[in-house]
Amino acid sequence: MGGDRAPAAVVAGAVQAMRRHGVAVILVGAASRVHEELARQDAASEVAVVDAPDAIAMDESPLAALRRKPRASVRVAAEMVARGEAAALFSAGHTGATFLAAHQAFGVLPGVDRPALAVTVPTRTGAAILLDAGANMESRPEHLVLFARLGAAYARVSLGIDRARIGLLSIGEEAGKGTDLVRDAHARLKETSLDFIGNLEAREFFSGRADVIVCDGFTGNIALKVGEGLVDAAEEMLREELGADAVSRIGSLLTRRAFERFKQRVDYAERGGAPLLGLNGIAVIGHGRSTPQAIENGIALAARLSRERMVERLAEAL
Repeated sequence: MGGDRAPAAVVAGAVQAMRRHGVAVILVGAASRVHEELARQDAASEVAVVDAPDAIAMDESPLAALRRKPRASVRVAAEMVARGEAAALFSAGHTGATFLAAHQAFGVLPGVDRPALAVTVPTRTGAAILLDAGANMESRPEHLVLFARLGAAYARVSLGIDRARIGLLSIGEEAGKGTDLVRDAHARLKETSLDFIGNLEAREFFSGRADVIVCDGFTGNIALKVGEGLVDAAEEMLREELGADAVSRIGSLLTRRAFERFKQRVDYAERGGAPLLGLNGIAVIGHGRSTPQAIENGIALAARLSRERMVERLAEAL
């Protein structure tokens, strides 16, 4: 029931994930509405539905809402995963509510007190892991060191990088630049065995210089959304310029394939979601404005992380 286009986009994406990736899906939400959408997808008999009459709105306080709504869909889904009735949780709804529901249901891995949201971002050389991307609005220096360890372990699982280069997002490359949080975290990261390359300026965000980009959740969420907004604006401006006159329209036809490849590299829908790292279970959070394609890819990601034993491998790496 979560996301700007729920439940229609969620149901459509779940059906696509089932049909294209062979993923068994359980849809948790208001059963009557879910069944209506399944009928539109001609999949009424193919997907299991668990009734959860309540949903948490994007403008609600997550902690208060979860206490007030014990049958909220995200809470019911998280508890099903904790009981072993499903392998992973995917939600495109309220990030804070998903975080709290999964945290309460799964618990955390040993040595982890602050799970982090890890988003895969495109770079000039491939991809990088950004964390925290919004699970923790306030952090301490030791949390940023933990995020670096989680990111390095996840880069090994998701990107196949044995020794990830860790960059600390700041306003300058010098160790003395940034807030007290950044400066203290810089000093602590230097003392670890991680491959810490120092501070990373925002202009290097997509350069590929770092495999893991570490910051607090407030900064990470803003950086992520600035990047998304820039991609959307660049795409629209390119369309306007390429359609401005006859010569440009001819050029547009010639460059369409390259443009489509570019869009595929930078579109959040291609990645589908971001896992919450550090939990003793798999929870993947999708974008609030997820399309059916993004939902499909997010569910496929959750299934892949389950098959590849992400939680066990993160525990081993930590």
